[in-house]
Amino acid sequence: MAKLILAAATLLASASAFTPIALPSTPVTNHGSSTSLGVTADETSSKRKRALKTLARTAGVLSSVAFTTAGFPPAALAAKKAAEVVEVVKTVDNTQKLLAAGAGVIAAGAAVIKLTTGEKAQDFLEASPYWDQSNVPVNVYKNKAPFTGKVVSTKRIVGPKATGETCHIIIDHKGDFPYWEGQSWGVIPPGTREKDGKPHSVRLYSIASSRYGDDMSGKTGSLCVRRATYWCPELKADDPAKKGICSNFLCDTKPGDEVMMTGPAGKVMLMPEEDPKTDYIMVATGTGIAPFRGFVRRLFFENTPAAKAYKGQAWLFLGVANGDALLYDDEFQEAKTKFPDNFRLDYALSREQENKKGGKMYIQDKVEEYADEIFAKLEGGAHIYFCGLKGMMPGIQGMLEEVCKAKGLEYETFIKGLKEKKQWHVEVY
Repeated sequence: MAKLILAAATLLASASAFTPIALPSTPVTNHGSSTSLGVTADETSSKRKRALKTLARTAGVLSSVAFTTAGFPPAALAAKKAAEVVEVVKTVDNTQKLLAAGAGVIAAGAAVIKLTTGEKAQDFLEASPYWDQSNVPVNVYKNKAPFTGKVVSTKRIVGPKATGETCHIIIDHKGDFPYWEGQSWGVIPPGTREKDGKPHSVRLYSIASSRYGDDMSGKTGSLCVRRATYWCPELKADDPAKKGICSNFLCDTKPGDEVMMTGPAGKVMLMPEEDPKTDYIMVATGTGIAPFRGFVRRLFFENTPAAKAYKGQAWLFLGVANGDALLYDDEFQEAKTKFPDNFRLDYALSREQENKKGGKMYIQDKVEEYADEIFAKLEGGAHIYFCGLKGMMPGIQGMLEEVCKAKGLEYETFIKGLKEKKQWHVEVY
């Protein structure tokens, strides 16, 4: 059905875009950026504009229906926007622009057809079966022979009132640097250390995309990086001599910049996907959200075997200072809306919310609010993940110990049991 609809959209675009339009024989007079064609020309131009707008709207609607029919995730709908872009120009080359716009619609239609025929379904980077972790790539690229990636884009993703600057950085690896959700990339910043002139050491960053990347091509990966700065009370300003070398390098990158990379590293944060009914409890502070964004995209935004099979519940807790510091909130809200039974979302905003004792709402306070549910899920086999600054763990562990006491459980024994069953996953820095 989707193929037929797309074929209709393509034919419509082709026929409409390339239908000859009679132009008047009245001489054309250019005046800077405007063109005088007389009354007849204006009427023709107006009709042409209306036709092009109608064409774009129709093609856009048809491609949207086709995407929905084909079962594509909401993120893929961005592709249809190519059919909605209409450039109305008032220059003498209106006909040329019209043809170009029509050709663009056809190209977009062709791309959609390619997608709906399954040539790029998100299954080409899967193990067989998809949950088999026996061949997870680890340390393919090392310090002495790193991989060179190229930056696609670097974008600030927090509001003006956020505490610090956090950037989302997409890196092109051309499909030569495979990784799985929950792994990390190592980044070697350029230059040498001042103290001994040796190259900078590797910094590890949790990968913030699924293995298919934000564009789902399998050729990119993303990092979520907060710019590390040091406020000097004497200077009453940031001290550039004490800034984070690698984080500032990454946040300052521009499209085309090269990034020396190692890895992928780690297996502790991988998702166990053999049982599609497994519940995941994800607890993050700040940029520790990175691996969990990859989890959510794999489970709810991509056309993967894992997404099709998943019947459990993924529960995300994120702690940040305020609403402006929230990361990827639009994606998480979309997942929550579309999959209310399979995705839960809770935020701890330390400067905007209060805990039950009237103090600041930290991540451990928000998790404690649902202690009974969380312990029940853990007893039922759920996996719990923690990622963020290492300073988050003492508060988390203290809270869990108190809950264990209230439930008549011995804390050390309880945590040991989770670790033995591989339900306990921690990656802090």
